Amino acid sequence: MKTNIIPSIMNNRILLVEDDQSFGAVLKDYLTINNFEVTLARDGEEGLKQFTEHQFDICIFDVMMPKKDGFSLAEDAKKLDKNVPIIFLTAKNLREDILKGYQLGADDYITKPFDTELLLYKIKAILSRSSNLEQEEQEEFELSNIRFNSLMRTLEVNGVEHKLSPKENDLLKLLCLHRHDFMPRELALRKIWKKENYFTARSMDVYIAKLRKLLKPDSGLEIINVHGEGFRLWVKN
Repeated sequence: MKTNIIPSIMNNRILLVEDDQSFGAVLKDYLTINNFEVTLARDGEEGLKQFTEHQFDICIFDVMMPKKDGFSLAEDAKKLDKNVPIIFLTAKNLREDILKGYQLGADDYITKPFDTELLLYKIKAILSRSSNLEQEEQEEFELSNIRFNSLMRTLEVNGVEHKLSPKENDLLKLLCLHRHDFMPRELALRKIWKKENYFTARSMDVYIAKLRKLLKPDSGLEIINVHGEGFRLWVKN
């Protein structure tokens, strides 16, 4: 398990429900040193008790647990707070389980073993979306040496203006809204392509390459791959 520390955007409260005591303790420590306040519950019933008695910004539920499994726990939690973000952890990679998790309103579904640094990026991205939904109304951006107007679909780089296609425009807007934070691939696929499959994923990679080419004259900006799971728009200046 990695121990890289990535600055948190805020001190948020996490409910971690994990029946593997060793793994749960290590993951709690990792999230704690990354500036999150973590409550660790050992099973689904204890997790529901903690959720009922306290307020959390995001929940991380193991799927296979004694007394109450993660799916049942999520159903109960959503009845109490339909907007609470939930990430499922599981040792199984069954399509049916993944679909069930998303049907229950999960924000992400991660298969063990996983890179804890990637989990941290996903947590930050989910929290950023949850707390800054109003930012989606922003239409104009000035970053480094670019001016981007998503309403007009124009991108000016070092004084040279380009007209963007609709998908280039929507993708760049998502990257700008998530600048410095992790933008999950699935978020872009759902919002822009309206579906997730091999072909839409390859299409998005093509558009990312086009945006990189357009932004290349500005050395102060970079679109960074994050473990093949998403992207970050990094503003160096």
